[in-house]
Amino acid sequence: MASAWLLFSLFLFFIIFSAAKEFQSPHFSCLHEIHERERSSASVQETAVHGLLMRLLPSHASSFQFRIISKEECNGKLCFIIRNHPSAKQDASPEILIEGVTGVEISAGLHWYLKYFCSAHISWEKTGGVQLDTVPKPGSLPLVPHDGIFVQRPVQWSYYQNAVTSSYSFAWWDWERWEKEIDWMAFQGINLPLAFTGQEAIWQKVFQRFNFSTSDLDDFFGGPAFLAWSRMNNLHGWGGPLPQTWLNNQLVLQKKILARMYDFGMTPVLPAFSGNVPAAIKSRFPNARVTQLGNWFSVNSNTRWCCTYLLEPTDPLFVDIGKSFIEQQIKEYGRSSHIYNCDTFDENTPPSDNPQYISSLGAAIYEGMQSGDSAAVWLMQGWLFSYDPFWQPPQMKALLHSVPIGRMVVLDLYAEVKPIWTTSNHFYGVPYIWKVPIIPLFFV
Repeated sequence: MASAWLLFSLFLFFIIFSAAKEFQSPHFSCLHEIHERERSSASVQETAVHGLLMRLLPSHASSFQFRIISKEECNGKLCFIIRNHPSAKQDASPEILIEGVTGVEISAGLHWYLKYFCSAHISWEKTGGVQLDTVPKPGSLPLVPHDGIFVQRPVQWSYYQNAVTSSYSFAWWDWERWEKEIDWMAFQGINLPLAFTGQEAIWQKVFQRFNFSTSDLDDFFGGPAFLAWSRMNNLHGWGGPLPQTWLNNQLVLQKKILARMYDFGMTPVLPAFSGNVPAAIKSRFPNARVTQLGNWFSVNSNTRWCCTYLLEPTDPLFVDIGKSFIEQQIKEYGRSSHIYNCDTFDENTPPSDNPQYISSLGAAIYEGMQSGDSAAVWLMQGWLFSYDPFWQPPQMKALLHSVPIGRMVVLDLYAEVKPIWTTSNHFYGVPYIWKVPIIPLFFV
């Protein structure tokens, strides 16, 4: 049977750590088992892929059959298999059968077939868009080799986006645009996307539970195009306040986004509490231990926008808020994939270089996650290590080792230019994701 590496397009990210190290992490094995157990049913995933086909190529709705298969049929890994359908060449019968462990694998298989057997092009609008003129008419689709095409995913997860994409690109997207993007993700084999939309509505409910007012939050949330930086403790209030209708609509949109991602068998990554709190915490909790951070490129260094507030990890409120945020998301969305992104010092220098302080902060962040979700894994951007010379080996180790090995994954987001894994002994043993611009297809 022919075999090949799975093709992934621009700006995908892959977990890079040895099979031995993954095997030695019991929690990763447990997490994979949880994901397999909680994944949408085979019929839901197959229906999701058929819906994708209907949106892309409705004229060929009957030309393909999709089927979920077990990992055992893929030698214990994720894969897709493309075969000629047993009923091919019969009138009105499917011509091509595509099988995969998840809806994402099947979607990637459909993309693979259309690209390499029909010379089709499926991309973003700015990079050519969807070009399907070369796809033959139903009943005339090219057959694949007799023994089929077997394509195995080389790594478990394919990560997509970073924490600022939501403001650079997604700020004004509606469901129609998001639906296209999720379809594109599925075609490219992405199964670990960030899902940050609508989180301000969750934060509103959580902070109101801690007696913060609407006015307090108006000065905390940034405007839609600046939310990425207000979420990461870089600025507050700039471009706001956010209308309640916008908050409500974004939450509705997020539920649609998550539902579709889950339907495909994806593992969406939700946000977590980093210690970033409204300035009003000083009046709401006068005894709370809070540190004001420095200026981050804010307009005229105006404290109305800059110099955000970090709740100290030793304050009991830290874990309480972190736990409440995770629990509120699970309550609102009905489920979680158990992987959460959190970045406390994205282009912000910590108030202390004491490794013990940094370790206590990381431990508090993770305790908040785990208190709300016992299976939680922390997905953290590694950009801070590249951006700020503050992060020397003692400080890096303190943060990376503040949680048990296997409970954190680091994103080496600038690895194709300035890799951190090469200068940190592979992030001191912590699993990481290495960014690559493109993965070429080759046969083995």
